[in-house]
Amino acid sequence: MCGIVGCFADRAFLRNGSDVLARMVEAIGHRGPDSAGVSLGERAALGHARLAIIGLADGAQPMAMDEPPLWISFNGEIFNHVELREELTARGHRFRTASDTEVILHLYAETGADCVNRLNGDFAFALWDARRQRMMLARDRMGVRPLFYTWHNGALLFASEIKALLQVPGTSVGIDQVALDQIFTLWAPIPPRTPFRDILELPPAHVMLIDGDGMRIRRYWQLAFPDRDEQPDTRSEADLAREARALLDDATRIRLRADVPVGSYLSGGLDSAIVSTLAARHAAAGLRTFSITFASAEHDESAQQAEMVRALGSRHSAVSCDEADIAAVFPEVVWHTERPVIRTAPAPMYLLSRLVRNEGYKVVLTGEGADEVFAGYDIFKEAAVRRFCARQPSSTRRTKLLGRLYPYLHGLQQLNAETRAACFGIGSDALDDPLFSHRLRLRSTAGAKMFFSADLRDALAGYDATEEMASLLPRDFRRWHPLHQAQYIEATWLLPGYILSSQGDRMAMAHGVEGRFPFLDHRVVEFAARVPPGLQLRTLREKHLLRLAAADLLPPAIAARPKQPYRAPDSRSFAGPSTPDYVAEMLSPRYVREVGLFNPASVERLAVKSQNLQTQGFRDNAAFVGILSTQLWHAIFTGATSKPGSIGHADTRRTDPRVHRREFPLWRHSA
Repeated sequence: MCGIVGCFADRAFLRNGSDVLARMVEAIGHRGPDSAGVSLGERAALGHARLAIIGLADGAQPMAMDEPPLWISFNGEIFNHVELREELTARGHRFRTASDTEVILHLYAETGADCVNRLNGDFAFALWDARRQRMMLARDRMGVRPLFYTWHNGALLFASEIKALLQVPGTSVGIDQVALDQIFTLWAPIPPRTPFRDILELPPAHVMLIDGDGMRIRRYWQLAFPDRDEQPDTRSEADLAREARALLDDATRIRLRADVPVGSYLSGGLDSAIVSTLAARHAAAGLRTFSITFASAEHDESAQQAEMVRALGSRHSAVSCDEADIAAVFPEVVWHTERPVIRTAPAPMYLLSRLVRNEGYKVVLTGEGADEVFAGYDIFKEAAVRRFCARQPSSTRRTKLLGRLYPYLHGLQQLNAETRAACFGIGSDALDDPLFSHRLRLRSTAGAKMFFSADLRDALAGYDATEEMASLLPRDFRRWHPLHQAQYIEATWLLPGYILSSQGDRMAMAHGVEGRFPFLDHRVVEFAARVPPGLQLRTLREKHLLRLAAADLLPPAIAARPKQPYRAPDSRSFAGPSTPDYVAEMLSPRYVREVGLFNPASVERLAVKSQNLQTQGFRDNAAFVGILSTQLWHAIFTGATSKPGSIGHADTRRTDPRVHRREFPLWRHSA
């Protein structure tokens, strides 16, 4: 796992490219604290900040291949590199390193840009083909690893994080107002948009090719489901459970490949318990586990974590997190996410990865992806119940089922049946609405936009983020089962845009820690997409098939435990006498007016409600965190004169003696 930077440009731009590339690498040095390098040629340049995990002694990057003349800067891991190396060696390829990076070079030499189809891994890489004078950028299927790009004075610049692109002299910072609207509706921008105007994101499962003829971007993989009327898999659920178990076991096994120790996150829920148990069976030296505990009983899962630690016999460490901890690190969280967020949940993950790094580990397995792949989220049950109720909206018998949703939300459980039905919008959405499953959440999140300023509302007049999302759905989407439709929406937007980004890669890599996700092995994802919906969601039992697959792995209480989503205290983290000074300054009418995105009077009233611990419900909490993080984003990244010193980050333009610079002799090759 690492950080990559680079550019495709003319000779004039590259004449002084060494210093620029070095600054770009330095800006993302937290992603690769072990070493760094920059290599330059006549038309292109690559830079790299390395987190050494595989091929410790010989995996330095950028890495070159002599014939054909290729160079690569690679972020991530190729988990099937052992098998690919054996295939390539049998066909006459000769390797000089033990690194998985070199496998990509040899595979590209054989298959060109189609090499991505053979890679089982989490990756973002830039590969320069000197013979073709062509740059290739690529990103993994599920969007685990990030990659951003921009055009500047005719040059294409790219990097793992946007802060690297901001090191280029003359790069201006402005907010993309449509992207902000998308965040306040969908939790994340729709790629290729980012919150930074004119800076774009390469979408997951896409390849970019750029040469003298221009730029081409294409998708190489697509999550897809069978038609709802298609003959389902006729195997027994026991057979399907065995296949799911075998695939997960192998996905976990190959994600333990590393030349450094690999640990595992342990949340207390089903998903991380399965991953940790499978990993422990392959870890000859024993498994090291890590957890977050919360001072708030509403969010804490330490009892379940302790039960799993006893079952695994693992050496375990936990970091305790309270509201003050979240508020203290929140500016750092925004600096690393590089985008506003509407939840504080990334902050405890930031603290957890810091613990992992302090304990001497830089690779961890996690259970992320299981809910999307095996239908674990409550929103899937909610959509099924809402559909059931909508067919007879006057039936009080049917609406009683709503009381079985979200048992951990005590306020919801106290509502009477009629009020609860109104809260769930029973009868208000058309059953053929392609976004039916998520419409309630989208409305609830978008309610926070009532705090937008008049100028921002005018600028966004006529725009609807949900309409744009609906326009991007696949052609076959309406032919899928409703559960599959809901899974697609969750896996395509929220997973890469928020969970794997703001809550995942950015929080782990803030401390040079690589997360690995067995549930997101593309073989597991493709298998699960073929599982009949009734075996995924059995009535209101989520992850039915996964539970069958893991029935004999876990303590009974963990195996049968209902889904409790990972959450953290939101607006109340910023209330009380210990509230950091930056909160009042960021939300002051003066600074809110200066930034111009929110209504100062409305924000002031919300801030008072928060300080008095009167913010209730999802909308107010999402609004408070979203507004605060947006104001922080503006202060941190625009260099606003009013930016308080207490939220400033260390100067990313410092020079770093670790960065070595060298020429690309092979790039002198004439096409």
